Amino acid sequence: MTGTITHDPPPAAGGRQGGPLIVTEDTELLDDLLRLCAAAGATPEVHHSVPAVPSAAGHRGGWEAAPLVLVGDDAARRVRGAARRRGVVLVSRDQDDSEIWQRAVEIGADHVLMLPDGEQWLVDRIADVAEGVGRPALTVGVIGGRGGAGASTLACALAVTSAREGVRSLLVDADALGGGLDVLLGGETAEGLRWPAFAASRGRVGGGALEESLPELHSLRVLSWDRGDCVAVPPQAVRAVLAAARRRGGTVVVDLPRRVDDGVAEILAQLDVGLLVVPAELRAVAAAGRVAAAVGMVLRDLRVAVRGPYVSGLDGPEVARLLGLPLAGEVPVESGLLRATESRRPPGATARGPLARFCREFWERALVETGAGA
Repeated sequence: MTGTITHDPPPAAGGRQGGPLIVTEDTELLDDLLRLCAAAGATPEVHHSVPAVPSAAGHRGGWEAAPLVLVGDDAARRVRGAARRRGVVLVSRDQDDSEIWQRAVEIGADHVLMLPDGEQWLVDRIADVAEGVGRPALTVGVIGGRGGAGASTLACALAVTSAREGVRSLLVDADALGGGLDVLLGGETAEGLRWPAFAASRGRVGGGALEESLPELHSLRVLSWDRGDCVAVPPQAVRAVLAAARRRGGTVVVDLPRRVDDGVAEILAQLDVGLLVVPAELRAVAAAGRVAAAVGMVLRDLRVAVRGPYVSGLDGPEVARLLGLPLAGEVPVESGLLRATESRRPPGATARGPLARFCREFWERALVETGAGA
């Protein structure tokens, strides 16, 4: 159980801020709080009362500087005279203590938290201050209107282009049967974790730990599939992993399968924009209509990216009209792309090529339209 007193949480800033300050002499409570800090990937400072000086370890510690203060109920009286600040949580195990709210007011606490009920809330809060929570990543999903539409190629090109511009970029392969985006990027043997390693993830996944665990290819991080038998990850794990990826900021590009199962629905719910890649041919438009109907039940902002070559009377605006979707643009045909892929150069690697130019213009528009560039 948690309860809010009067204050807002302290303002978060991008970048890592350090761990919380714990004030308690209750050894059992301290063990619980240390365990929760470890689960959140944070290293706390521990004191029996309000610390008088900054941390000797060189960090800006102390009551006023700590990003979050966890006060054990046993220490409430000892911190009563401390300077008022935001980000103070009074922690107790006594569910029947009716006076705890009064003690929380006396020390200026933002929240009262009862263990074990409030453990997940506290892990999330500790992880927020340890990681720093800024603007979430601009997250774009790419899905083919039919098989072979070029969705994986466009997803890779978007991620490669974003990384080349110096933006923190993560490419997520959500299609277990697609052969692996790490292969398309020429990094199938690169060290790092793949999707099956996260199948047991629940609750909160650390964004920094996730990023550092993944293969780094062409200046971006890639979450792909291995060549094992695992072809599905539980929806709650998908939700946790993508949320962690988004908390790091920058851009996240997801290559989506054309089927919408529970795991894909979890991804669609976190997307800012979806791109439906549709070749300019009537059968592809008909197939894309069915995909759009399924995706549109979850994703509000779905746009069509039309790929040539074009048949007579069927250009980008006409395809968009037939599908009833806004036109994101016409994906150019780039000569030599197959040869470049065979030589281990990823789609979009040629900065002056038409595909990279399309991706760069898309990112510029998307940043403005979503406010992510503000």
